[in-house]
Amino acid sequence: MEGTVLWTPSDEERARANLTRYLAWLRDTRGLAFDSYDALWRWSVTDLEAFWASIWEFCDVRPRRPYTQVLPERRMFGARWFPGAELNYAEHALRRRDAHPAIVFASEDAPPETITYAELYARVRAAAAGLRRLGVRRGDRVAAYMPNAPEAVVAALATASLGAIWSSCAPEFGIRSVVERVRQIEPRVLVAADGYRYGGRSFDRTAEITEIRRQLPTLESTVLVPRLGGPVGPLPAGVHPWAELAGGAADRELVFEPVPFDHPLWVLYSSGTTGLPKAIVHGHGGVLLEMLKVLILHLDLGPEDRLFWFTTTGWMMWNFLISGLLVGTTIVLYDGNPAHPDLGVLWRLAERTGMTYFGTSAPYLLGCQKAGVEPARDADLGRLRAVGSTGAPLPPEGFEWVYEHVKRDLLLGSVSGGTDVCTAFILSCPLLPVRAGEIQCRGLGAKVEAYDPEGRSIVDEVGELVITEPMPSMPVGFWNDPDGRRYRASYFETYPGIWRHGDWIKITREGGCVVYGRSDSTLNRAGVRMGTSEFYRVVEDLPDVVDSLVVDTGELGKDGRLLLFVVLRAGAVLDAPLRDRIVAKIRRELSPRHVPNEIHAIDAVPRTLSGKKLEVPVKRILAGTAPDRAASVDALSNPEALGFFVDLAREEPPER
Repeated sequence: MEGTVLWTPSDEERARANLTRYLAWLRDTRGLAFDSYDALWRWSVTDLEAFWASIWEFCDVRPRRPYTQVLPERRMFGARWFPGAELNYAEHALRRRDAHPAIVFASEDAPPETITYAELYARVRAAAAGLRRLGVRRGDRVAAYMPNAPEAVVAALATASLGAIWSSCAPEFGIRSVVERVRQIEPRVLVAADGYRYGGRSFDRTAEITEIRRQLPTLESTVLVPRLGGPVGPLPAGVHPWAELAGGAADRELVFEPVPFDHPLWVLYSSGTTGLPKAIVHGHGGVLLEMLKVLILHLDLGPEDRLFWFTTTGWMMWNFLISGLLVGTTIVLYDGNPAHPDLGVLWRLAERTGMTYFGTSAPYLLGCQKAGVEPARDADLGRLRAVGSTGAPLPPEGFEWVYEHVKRDLLLGSVSGGTDVCTAFILSCPLLPVRAGEIQCRGLGAKVEAYDPEGRSIVDEVGELVITEPMPSMPVGFWNDPDGRRYRASYFETYPGIWRHGDWIKITREGGCVVYGRSDSTLNRAGVRMGTSEFYRVVEDLPDVVDSLVVDTGELGKDGRLLLFVVLRAGAVLDAPLRDRIVAKIRRELSPRHVPNEIHAIDAVPRTLSGKKLEVPVKRILAGTAPDRAASVDALSNPEALGFFVDLAREEPPER
């Protein structure tokens, strides 16, 4: 049941938490005493300057040049943080240079291998020298077409060390998807893997790399990383083997380019399902400060932890994961299919690598639940102390499954944020209880509120998720958006001067948060609004339903049909009894107004490469929009799943 307390930290756990140490530090150095997390949060979003200055000092940020002020002018759009400061993200990520493990890497066909901090520093030093030989300088862009492998981490840190700008796409992206993204930033160098392995199969990407190179007119050099065995025969002009880049002569010391706080570190991209992906620019200082805050205080990580998050290089969680190096922890990389040979593979990986923090997506946890996976039985999870979940709302049943089938004594940290800020707005806290279906708290320094349609802050009601005070990790801007017009239109026009994120959220009186899905895919039935996550929670609780998608065509000015699409377990049939069970459950647990007009069985729910359901693009297809205009096929993990909806739109053409 939503709100039921499932876990409470022990006195010992509270005492040793980094957040407790921070509270004592505030008392001893600032004379500030807070008797609750809520009191600390309210201070952090009220006295922004004092809070972020305290994070700078407590987390030991080491600038090459100090800042003159924290925030000269408090405004949401165009806020400038820590002017005067010069620093480098990569320098902080490589402060450790000893024999402590920095990276543990595993893949489908290879056992875990370990790279120490000393080895990582040496590899980054060599790669930085190689990039300089290729002409890369401060402000240049280095694009990557890489799996989640150590070479990607090395190349990213080498790029950042030079003051150049990193941007990556996963190798499963199609040619168009890659080009639409990286052509915007005019890269000088492309770092690309010759292929990848997934689900027991090898995928050669050399033909795709050739075409991507042809479509990037600014590209001067390509570095080929051998993931499938290496090239056969001589390489084309302008293509260099990874061994040449990373194994050539290197300086005795890695020289880190000091850059201003807001100097671009990397460019991330919106999903691009409905148009050209937005190229979102993040700065060195904003990412550094935000990651230190989240990893140390909220995820409670330290040098002895092993942090894992299942991700690809095309999702912001990869950037989040590699930032574990900032706190001297060991990051665990995995390249492969999380369901191959079965859904237990990642839990077995947790045992093999000694994970202490297991990060994944809500759909993965729910998939394990549906498949009857028993992690506690099948793997030794003795070192595991926290599980992270993101990508979609995790319903109460998902929380309960983790505590019953993974481990009773751990912190389940559901988090929600976005590529826009490369972090989470609402997330976990080691001092607070975990309640079923709720995210524990609003992040320190993140003034998250729920707004009603009139722009009033509400509590214990569902409203628009907004941010009402600036954060250092908000984008520096969008690429090729000199006047900020696209940036402003994306977040600040619904509520002038306020960041509207596009999610439905309820903030409880205890300070917890419940996210109900995207506000642009709301189910509005006779004036009763509901987020799609509530709908999925009810429908997918049925044993015969593996996955689902719901679409309210009324929002598109049609006849207001509510359409439900279900993926059934093997052997199940959408017959009259199952339809009746679905309808009865929706009527009983949601409302009679949300009983669907039609229920269809489908083979698969269309999803983005990061696993998000394509609710809005499907709406558009059903309204008559051509599929290539409704969704970018190359941004989807299963584009063939759109075929059903295209055919349905033809059978039932929209009213004109």
